[in-house]
Amino acid sequence: MSAPRLNRRLVLEHPTRTPDGAGGYHKGWTALGTLWAEVDPGTASTVAQPAGAETRLPLKITVRGAPLGAPSRPLVGQRFRDGANAYPIRSVSLADATGRFLLCLATEEGAL
Repeated sequence: MSAPRLNRRLVLEHPTRTPDGAGGYHKGWTALGTLWAEVDPGTASTVAQPAGAETRLPLKITVRGAPLGAPSRPLVGQRFRDGANAYPIRSVSLADATGRFLLCLATEEGAL
């Protein structure tokens, strides 16, 4: 594997729940930090939803490796943010045998 070109700054975000005072909660996101990444888009698909069609673009996002438990190591359920775009993380695996890089499969979603 050749070294990836980490040329995009993405913000890693973790989901949060804040009590709303009425027994429920508000969903939000907390920024954990900025990671340099290589983003490779796949082929977009359209999925029918009750509220209308939704376009999904699969992404392969490569970042530097980090030890298990480190706040800079992405986890499933977190997301990357690039400006107004959010990329929910679907899976995280080693991109190479040495563990120097991680491969995150994510999706960019948007309504038509």
